[in-house]
Amino acid sequence: MKLLEGKTALITGAARGIGKSIALKFASEGANIAFTDLAIDDNGKATEAEIAALGVKVKGYASNAANFDDAHKVVEEAVADFGSIDILVNNAGITRDGLMLRMTEQQWDAVINVNLKSAFNFVHAVTPVMMKQKHGSIINMASVVGVSGNAGQANYSASKAGMIGLAKSISKELGSRNIRANAIAPGFIITDMTSALPEKVREEWEKTIPLRRGGTPEDVAKVALFLASDLSSYVTGQVIHVCGGMNT
Repeated sequence: MKLLEGKTALITGAARGIGKSIALKFASEGANIAFTDLAIDDNGKATEAEIAALGVKVKGYASNAANFDDAHKVVEEAVADFGSIDILVNNAGITRDGLMLRMTEQQWDAVINVNLKSAFNFVHAVTPVMMKQKHGSIINMASVVGVSGNAGQANYSASKAGMIGLAKSISKELGSRNIRANAIAPGFIITDMTSALPEKVREEWEKTIPLRRGGTPEDVAKVALFLASDLSSYVTGQVIHVCGGMNT
């Protein structure tokens, strides 16, 4: 039997990148997939088709994850469409990097709203659903910089540190209802965004990683699968670093 057979996962910001990789990994293990993106355009429809090819039910929802009402509407629609939400992955995220001296209020607010407030929105929306079911797994996509900080990323680091604190807090609140909450802290993961970096920058970064390579979205998806499945049935309130040892 597949690890997530018969379960439904809701993944925010999953039309591309790490979120898409997690969706495909979950689907390959039998999970039905509900995912969000700002718009379900050609890219989102292509993601739907890839997931559907794995033989599971899938639907993409156009939604601004940072909007409280949008998040609640998506959860209501997903429950109506799929019957349950067993797994929530708060993956939606952006960067607006800049040194504190030059960072604007708009840069700060945009990152906090998309990265952190969106997680609150969706946790708030799925909590009654999971409490009624008496089970659930919530996974917040944090970052190593949410633990260590990073110059030029005060807003991003603060948002990811907040996602860790959120996961730890709700693990204590909801544990008695058999709802688990954990965070994943990826390091340097090779995505479209990081692939755009100059080769020299990437080489220098990789020298700081004990495994001497950047991670892949698949590396992150494997850990997400562990946390989503019953393999981690006694794991909650934890932060798992997927960083090749760069933040030990």
